[in-house]
Amino acid sequence: MAEPASARFVDVHYHVGPDAYLRRHTATTAAERYAALGGWVVLKNHLGSTAAQAWEARQQGLPVSGSIVLNDIAGGLDPRPVVQSVIQHGEDSGLRLIVHLPTVTGRTHRSNLSRTPAHPLLGDGLRPLTVSDDTGALRPEVTEILRMARDLPVVISTGHASGPEVRLLVEEAVRLGVPRLMLNQPANPLTGLSYQDLVDVASAEQVYTEQTSLTYLLDYQGWDDFADVLARLPRVLYSSDLGQTSQMDVAVWVDRSQEWFERAELSERRIAEVTRTSPLEMLRL
Repeated sequence: MAEPASARFVDVHYHVGPDAYLRRHTATTAAERYAALGGWVVLKNHLGSTAAQAWEARQQGLPVSGSIVLNDIAGGLDPRPVVQSVIQHGEDSGLRLIVHLPTVTGRTHRSNLSRTPAHPLLGDGLRPLTVSDDTGALRPEVTEILRMARDLPVVISTGHASGPEVRLLVEEAVRLGVPRLMLNQPANPLTGLSYQDLVDVASAEQVYTEQTSLTYLLDYQGWDDFADVLARLPRVLYSSDLGQTSQMDVAVWVDRSQEWFERAELSERRIAEVTRTSPLEMLRL
């Protein structure tokens, strides 16, 4: 059985099939790529849960854990899919399940990605769902899921919440004493938080900030902001957000990341912090 503590790096955000779009790898083939590189991967799927896929792959000795995305198609903002996924995820990895709040919100932007829907029923996209209501307040169901996170082995992720919604989620998580909250790729256009924004938003000790490669690769984020988050913000998790057929494979990403780290003048200690120490700190039970 693979052990997270022995991993050289941890990628908390990699997309595998079957998903809303065609993906480069299955859970098993992706995990094999990470195993060959000495890494650990957390699988993500906009259709719902990867918990069972991750459990199955771990039984084959592969370094993988899972997540659930609470989009409408997966049951939405309902505790039952969360509990089900926690059970399917098992206890053998010693890591928390990541629970992503909705990523399909109905807020649109012109994507720079080339993507193909994975099934004819997805031709019109997925039904949107947001964490806030028409008044701008967090939905009661969201608060209930945050409360659940105090007792379940999970990390709550902000999904594709807007900038104002992320602030509300952080405030509520701090108020409720939620042990882990991950700001999901906050530089993406649907959230739009810069390094300077995050200095304040991510200051609470239970808040971790994900910096994905994809936001930089798609020109959603400039180099200076990308480098500032990696070099200066506390509790940063460096992830790929890859798996698309139009983007690089895992080994190329690892090599390219090292080039970016050197360009950003990150110390070896800081590289280890953003690629391994902080992800494991967030995920460990």
